[in-house]
Amino acid sequence: MNSEILIRAPEKTDLDDLYEMQQAERYIWGTFQLPHTSRELWESRLTNRPEGLYSLVAVIDDKVVGNISIMTSNRPRRKHAASIGMGVNDAFAGRGVGSALMAACVDMADNWLNIVRLELSVFHDNERAISLYTKFGFQQEGLFKHYGFRKGEYVDALTMARIRPGFAND
Repeated sequence: MNSEILIRAPEKTDLDDLYEMQQAERYIWGTFQLPHTSRELWESRLTNRPEGLYSLVAVIDDKVVGNISIMTSNRPRRKHAASIGMGVNDAFAGRGVGSALMAACVDMADNWLNIVRLELSVFHDNERAISLYTKFGFQQEGLFKHYGFRKGEYVDALTMARIRPGFAND
């Protein structure tokens, strides 16, 4: 199966796919989401996005299989920076969905939002995600000890950031 990956803005009709994706075990394991969230919560997140939040979804054969968000800052001294979060449907992991989402995210940040610094947090044992972020120029900046609580234990997380190429001190 070599279907094309379409990247676009999320739509209200994507709710079922997004809700299904975000209930999956690996998705929850690799993100900072809680299991057993309500459909209403995801509907609210889809329809009531705060100012400065830019979201994209990856679609294969009319099914949403991944999502990514860029959250910009409204603080004057942090307008050059934004944080990102993403996830991929468990059944579509390893098929280029994450790379397609990251490429679109970096393009949006660099060429449309004028973001110089993209930053994220990732569980220290999420090797697939760390490899993806490194591929797109993210570098580890620090370790957060006991950052998140997952399946009954505290888990460390890395903080990573990408400085847009061409800027001083990069």
